[in-house]
Amino acid sequence: MPDWTYHPLRPLASAVLGVRRSQRAALHGLATLVSLPGGAKAVSAVFDHPAVPADLAGRFGASVPVSVARDAIRALAVQGASMIEIGPVEAADLPAVRAALAGRRCQVIGRAATAEVAEQLAPLVDRVIVGDPPDLVRLAEPSIAGALTALADESATVLATPAVLVEAGPGWFQRVIEARQPTEPAPRVRDAGLDPRRWHAWVWGLIVGLAMTGGGLVAAGITLGPVLLWYDQDFLGMNLSDVDAVNARLAHFLQHDRITMAGGMVAIGILYTGLAWGGIRRGWPWARAAYLVSGLIGFPTLLYFLGTGFVEPLHTALAIVLFPMFLLATWRRPAVARWTVAPEGPEPERRRALVGQLLLIVTGVGLFAGGATVSIVGLTGVFVDTDLVFLGTDPAFLDAANPHLAPFIAHDRAGFGGLLMATAAAIVLLSLWGWRRGEAWVWWTLAGAATAGFAPALIIHKGIGYTSFEHLFPVYLGVAFSVTALALSNAYLRAAR
Repeated sequence: MPDWTYHPLRPLASAVLGVRRSQRAALHGLATLVSLPGGAKAVSAVFDHPAVPADLAGRFGASVPVSVARDAIRALAVQGASMIEIGPVEAADLPAVRAALAGRRCQVIGRAATAEVAEQLAPLVDRVIVGDPPDLVRLAEPSIAGALTALADESATVLATPAVLVEAGPGWFQRVIEARQPTEPAPRVRDAGLDPRRWHAWVWGLIVGLAMTGGGLVAAGITLGPVLLWYDQDFLGMNLSDVDAVNARLAHFLQHDRITMAGGMVAIGILYTGLAWGGIRRGWPWARAAYLVSGLIGFPTLLYFLGTGFVEPLHTALAIVLFPMFLLATWRRPAVARWTVAPEGPEPERRRALVGQLLLIVTGVGLFAGGATVSIVGLTGVFVDTDLVFLGTDPAFLDAANPHLAPFIAHDRAGFGGLLMATAAAIVLLSLWGWRRGEAWVWWTLAGAATAGFAPALIIHKGIGYTSFEHLFPVYLGVAFSVTALALSNAYLRAAR
């Protein structure tokens, strides 16, 4: 029997561990997380699957072999499976079944190999069977339409077979549950009018996204114009001419940091705008979760000033104004489903899109690691080796010229690192849980964020002559992965609804 487990990183892990081991590792990792104190709540909060409808409770799930029963019961229960069938169970499997059932959060059917085993199995499970009773429907194809047809019979218990879950991709239970939920039309902007008391959560989320985008564009304009504002000059005790006198390339170096930061602000603004308009407005619970997780990473990085010693007034004011709006956008889980599910398309289209999904998840994980690294560098050493090569100087010289220069640069660096981590979290979660056929807004949101994030960084580095391949290699890799992913997923995400 093929191993049934699936994870969006399976192609990458398969190259290292082998297909079977990588599948088991993905399932075991999630099951282990769920088993930790508070783990189930944490997984549910991040994945934020829709609640299992009452009429599906105990009759929609998966059939798994005994070898993976323990992990399946833990992992699939938080993904929408309310029934797990274990089998066939031999007499020698009974100790493993007992261990698998400890602390279970779903109902379990035991499929006994013999009548004798059935007698011993009966006290352990919710239902015991021998053979294939007519009310059990085992799906042989990963078709959502087929699952909905089977579930229409209220007397049937519908189970995904191992082959289905291998082929279906991540979030299959969630997509089936979503497809059969009743929906309402998505609200329009003009429905709320100008009275903030009538605004839905998504309106506040939209304002935050647009404000971040606008703030990034303003920051870019300042960087390409005066570079330093009055409070920058007050902190440094220098104007732009004084900066040039210290090092001829220092002003350009400040520009490259700040224009990259501005691009990052526009990128996260586009992500928040997309999540608010395309996701939260239409009731997708995972969209609110992605917005919430990203913001909870990004807003606290304002406190990086405690490590750098420089407080930027405009940055601080923007964060103070937007944070209450962010809370209003994410405080409550969407209560009404306002989405419709697109028809299933050609299988090759879906498989190409899965590769694109993998590439974007890998890109997001890489960006998060890069953001963490930039934050650490900004709060400690400030410069990397390629920076000093470009400047043709060393930190001791800059510190001797002006002891405020390093803290000033550190603020920009660390702040960009925090922004990058928040952006990466939104990309990963949007790519993990927003991957549905016909959701064109997901494609456009990711494409817009990638363009805003990568293009300014490449242009400014080229413009100032900071073209170190070692320094820019992560950017080149991110561009390659993003462009390839968007090309592969274009037909799937932008399919006609």
